[in-house]
Amino acid sequence: MSMKAPLFLLMLSVAGLALTFVNADFADWQLVAGACVLASALLLLLGALRALRRKEVILDGSNVMYWNNGTPDLRSVQAVVDMVAARGLRAGVMFDANAGYLLSNSYRDDAWFAQALGLPQNRVAVMPKGTPADPVILTAARDRNARIITDDRFRDWVVDFPEVRQKGHLIRGGFRNGTLWLDPTS
Repeated sequence: MSMKAPLFLLMLSVAGLALTFVNADFADWQLVAGACVLASALLLLLGALRALRRKEVILDGSNVMYWNNGTPDLRSVQAVVDMVAARGLRAGVMFDANAGYLLSNSYRDDAWFAQALGLPQNRVAVMPKGTPADPVILTAARDRNARIITDDRFRDWVVDFPEVRQKGHLIRGGFRNGTLWLDPTS
């Protein structure tokens, strides 16, 4: 929801309430106008809280680590984490169970990835063996009202997660001539 509509409703409601105090002919409408002020203020507050929660992003770490030259590299993930942090966004990163093997020929857990990325451990998750990361990423994004940074289109999951078709829900990115780019409108 845009913040414009609740703000307009709040301003209109406050004006209506003020009118009930200034003009005795409208005094009977004070209760209704007051309720409208409270309701529109609540809508505005809920919209602001939603906007704050929208400042979270989930990185599909197993996808992002391939962005630079198609070779798995944690520096690609680190560059994205740094870029979104610079934009005032809070990143969570999720990896498939085999991510550690792809990067270092051995299993790596949440703690290892968190330390390597300089993130708190509660913002990094490595899926258990046999658990696909995609539905976990999609569920986490839905639960947190977060966008997802990935080049994956999640076509196999569209029925259960139709929001992946909404413009801006999935943020594409990559490297061009060694420079990271993100397209939040993708």
